[in-house]
Amino acid sequence: MRLFSISRVFTCRESGATLLETVVALAVLGTIAVTFLTGLTTTSKAAFTTDERATAESLAQSQMEWAQNASYNATGYLPALIPSGKDYTNYSANITAEPRGEGIQKITVTVTRSGEQVFTLEGYKVQR
Repeated sequence: MRLFSISRVFTCRESGATLLETVVALAVLGTIAVTFLTGLTTTSKAAFTTDERATAESLAQSQMEWAQNASYNATGYLPALIPSGKDYTNYSANITAEPRGEGIQKITVTVTRSGEQVFTLEGYKVQR
């Protein structure tokens, strides 16, 4: 009879989760959640940076084409108008022209967003 009561005690104690098991499970879930959220944050920052760079590159390319198609000016070029869409908010462009010999200019287009340089494009223009 005594053996029966001892086995009954062990079977009753194993019916629920202990506090230690619960804490370990919460720690594992917390670690997984932190890892997932860190990855999500990194991915969203990368997407924002990629979008910003692609917009700046497109803007720089259009400014370069504008400067190369403008009539030759030995002193420099004013930038073309930047589109007024929400994609171009806080972007600005600067075009510089350096003489590189007889009738050749090195054109540098610098695109900034909110005062920080995002993209620089260099090209050449020949007086024809």
